[in-house]
Amino acid sequence: MSHLFNHHGAENTGYSQPAGLACATEPNVPAGLVRQQAARWPRLSEPEMVRHYTWLSKRNFGIDTGFYPLGSCTMKHNPRINEVIAQLPGIADIHPHQPEHHLQGLLSIFYEMQHMLEVCAGMDQVTLQPVAGAQGEFTAVRCIQEYFRLRGETQRTKVIVPDSAHGTNPASAAMAGFEIVEIPSLADGRMDLDALAAVADETTAAMMITNPNTLGLFEADISAASAIVHKAGGQMYYDGANFNAILGITSPGLMGFDAVHFNLHKTFSQPHGGGGPGSGPIGVKAHLAPFLPGPIAARREPTVEERSMAVDAYWYHWQEPEHSIGKVQQWHGNAGAVVRCWAYYRRYGSGLTTMSQHAVLNANYLRHAIHREAKKAGVDHLFVDGAEAEVAKHEFTLSMQPAKDSIGVSAMDVAKGLLDRGYMAPTVYFPLVVPECMMIEPTETESKDTLDTFAEHFAEVLLTDPETLHEAPVTTPVRRVDEVYAARNLCLRHPFDED
Repeated sequence: MSHLFNHHGAENTGYSQPAGLACATEPNVPAGLVRQQAARWPRLSEPEMVRHYTWLSKRNFGIDTGFYPLGSCTMKHNPRINEVIAQLPGIADIHPHQPEHHLQGLLSIFYEMQHMLEVCAGMDQVTLQPVAGAQGEFTAVRCIQEYFRLRGETQRTKVIVPDSAHGTNPASAAMAGFEIVEIPSLADGRMDLDALAAVADETTAAMMITNPNTLGLFEADISAASAIVHKAGGQMYYDGANFNAILGITSPGLMGFDAVHFNLHKTFSQPHGGGGPGSGPIGVKAHLAPFLPGPIAARREPTVEERSMAVDAYWYHWQEPEHSIGKVQQWHGNAGAVVRCWAYYRRYGSGLTTMSQHAVLNANYLRHAIHREAKKAGVDHLFVDGAEAEVAKHEFTLSMQPAKDSIGVSAMDVAKGLLDRGYMAPTVYFPLVVPECMMIEPTETESKDTLDTFAEHFAEVLLTDPETLHEAPVTTPVRRVDEVYAARNLCLRHPFDED
């Protein structure tokens, strides 16, 4: 146990401050901003500080410490070469305000990454500015909104979403001022085309959908859905948070979409950096490109004066779209994330199709392995597939409703039981259309042995006494949290003694 704030040390010993570079003067600080007592910082030596943070790191769980089958929010291997490249001085030590002739290398990476994503998505133009998937969604919706405003089609005030949509889809549209129209899913988990046709009209601005959907199922009728929306004059928006199932196989452009966002911190291995920022670029078809936020990396032939500094015989520069909605992020986006993903693409680009195939293979293998091990253990009656399908894509869902009904064990209980066996829990209670839902995504990077072992442990959890599961986890640094209490009783400061 680390007691960081219990280390007081010895005041003003062991070091000395250098003499000031300027004469010390009394700062002109308003009285209301002056501290009434000294800051309560712990007094630590370097070894004590290192030990504290080393201890803290051992309490964390991540992709480097174990299997992380988090559905929807992919956690996959992050090649270390990406970090090496992102930390090169010519990339990490530059400032966004530096002139273009200082940034030719980075600008060329940005330009190339834009093009790579355009090819992956089947789009005509990409901006790297958004730093999160939800921000990318909002940005794309705003581009669609301004597109219709310029055309004088201000009556288009509605955005259609399926009931299985990620919650950020309707939230992003609502933030832009749109009315949300939800359509139901069919019994097989796919969208209802008849319901879509019934609501698509001259007031429709867009439909927002992901494919494969949040149940891990490919929407086979997506071309028909695109035709319905386009016939009504609306736009099709693709939630591309996770491209793991389709890279090199198909693209949103081929499916009839007009706009898409990526989550580079999922598909392209950028780590989830402590909650952000990530990177959520958007791609659009040519008719929406003038509305993108700038700046966008572009290139041209260099002038005579520029030739000595040009990269690959091109001069790279920033460009502002004609009818840009304006910046949605300071500077030029999350440059570090873009560079890491560019490195991943450069290294594995020729194998992206194989990556997608392996992601789908692993998901389907694990799905069947869980059913196999549960049947061997006699607990296969405690869960069902979230959606019946011969083949899922990169992820799949299970419903623990039978366990809840028969023995009082919830999806949350099973998830906590998996923590005790050394795994990160799958996503729970999403999508909402699946009762007591568990969403599992193994990714392409896990071995067959890992998947088999997880399936065995999944069955073991279901064999555990329900009362024991209600108390799980019992082996982790943090025990089960009363989430309702925690939400209503926030502790935002260290509990110092006031004596």
